[in-house]
Amino acid sequence: MLNFAPLRAGVEEKSIPSRRYAISIMNSPYIFSSESVGEGHPDKVADLISDTVLDACLEQDAASRVACETLVKDEHVVLAGEISTTARLDFDQIVRRTIREIGYRDSNDDPVFNAESARILNFLTAQSPDIARGVDARAAEGKDGAEQGAGDQGIMFGYATNETPELMPAPVMFAHRIMRELARVRHAGEVEWLRPDSKSQVAVEYDTDGRPARIINVVLSTQHAPGVSLQELRSYCRGLVQRVLPSDLLRADTEFFINPTGRFVVGGPHGDSGLTGRKIIVDTYGGMGRHGGGAFSGKDCSKVDRSGAYMCRWVAKHIVAAGLADRCELQVAYAIGKADPLSVMVDTFGTAAGVDEGEITRRVREIFSFKPADMESVLGLRRPIFRRSTNYGHFTKHDLPWEQLNASIISDLRG
Repeated sequence: MLNFAPLRAGVEEKSIPSRRYAISIMNSPYIFSSESVGEGHPDKVADLISDTVLDACLEQDAASRVACETLVKDEHVVLAGEISTTARLDFDQIVRRTIREIGYRDSNDDPVFNAESARILNFLTAQSPDIARGVDARAAEGKDGAEQGAGDQGIMFGYATNETPELMPAPVMFAHRIMRELARVRHAGEVEWLRPDSKSQVAVEYDTDGRPARIINVVLSTQHAPGVSLQELRSYCRGLVQRVLPSDLLRADTEFFINPTGRFVVGGPHGDSGLTGRKIIVDTYGGMGRHGGGAFSGKDCSKVDRSGAYMCRWVAKHIVAAGLADRCELQVAYAIGKADPLSVMVDTFGTAAGVDEGEITRRVREIFSFKPADMESVLGLRRPIFRRSTNYGHFTKHDLPWEQLNASIISDLRG
């Protein structure tokens, strides 16, 4: 049984049956696939613009409230949402600089969508005062107390597993590795025909113990200049994949599907529209861990969609790093304007070691606070660090605060 325990003292604790993923109880091998997308993918172009706006606000005003969404299509970039800040920003410059950094610099990179010819429409307004009164750390009529409250209702999840050094699921980490390397060689100018838009997908077979056993197939599609031959492209990309994935998991019968349509010249926002928050599974656990539904990019940390998910990941990662479980998932739930979460759930999928889940939950409640103000403070979320998180997973970079392990916390969890 799991303790479904709110952090707030005095609220009755309840127990619910522990949920188990099908993958946790299978007694035969199974295959799990996850995808990643490159920074030039239209949805990621939108995400990065939104996070760059957020960071620009925080650089000048750490108390900024930001909810910036971006739509990109053809030559158009549309900004919409709510921002309350003292920062003075040149949104046109921010958007063009971001597009240029991604690699859509001029008409040679893309004749339609590029930093020089983009048409930018700005529909950003101030945050609603009805929302602000619930979030602000001050008393208000109808509000329960004067603490900083959650920016919205919702549920957030965090997940960790010991199957990779990053304590992330192998399929999504492998897909990210491919995208990172593709971006590296493109930005370094090692391959002149590569263009910014790209996607990868990796299928991993797990053994009966739930450990990665082999890579079944790899899918990679990359935008390219029209002059490169398909043979050259496929040969180069296959070699790239083979050098970044674990050689012991690649087998003679591993299948490679590289640019399966044979041609990918028209890409980015020219080939498809892009929207902030449309790659939330790529951003998190590749489908292996659950997602509450709220997007991250473009939101400051008063939005618990982002800060709560980061905090849950941080806690789950510490539980696994402490050796208390091979896999762990947390869920927290909030009501708008309330400081304390309505519930906290811990699930180890039957992998708890040494102590049961109820005891792990008790230790989590004693050590961690999931109040919005406390999460902001312990993770340092009022700094301009968010565009660093946008691409190749929000939970894969060791220098981000919610990915950093604390030896003292690990010791406290172990008891």
